[in-house]
Amino acid sequence: MKATTVKATTVKAAHGKAIPDNYVLRLYIAGQTPKSLAAITNLKRICDEHLAGRHQSEVIDLLQNPQLARKDQILAIPTLVRLQPLPVHKIIGDLSDTERALIALGLRERP
Repeated sequence: MKATTVKATTVKAAHGKAIPDNYVLRLYIAGQTPKSLAAITNLKRICDEHLAGRHQSEVIDLLQNPQLARKDQILAIPTLVRLQPLPVHKIIGDLSDTERALIALGLRERP
């Protein structure tokens, strides 16, 4: 997944709250394991469906760059780090539970 930068206007989510213009996401994986590949696929789907044109995302393979885990204090993989909007938030897992991921990203309210 290639990092992209696109600025768009603020939109409102289904719950009526404003969604920030730009999300900055970093997905930490370890190699081409099934969970890593699922996390990449699920992140791409979530971004395409819910953040189209309003996100920057990058995938960091810790097998290639293990020192980068320290920067965001990564203890488990795969982990998605939402760097923007603040506060920073981490989601551990392959993002297969879309509803949970959307809530964690601030795109949906908790039920």
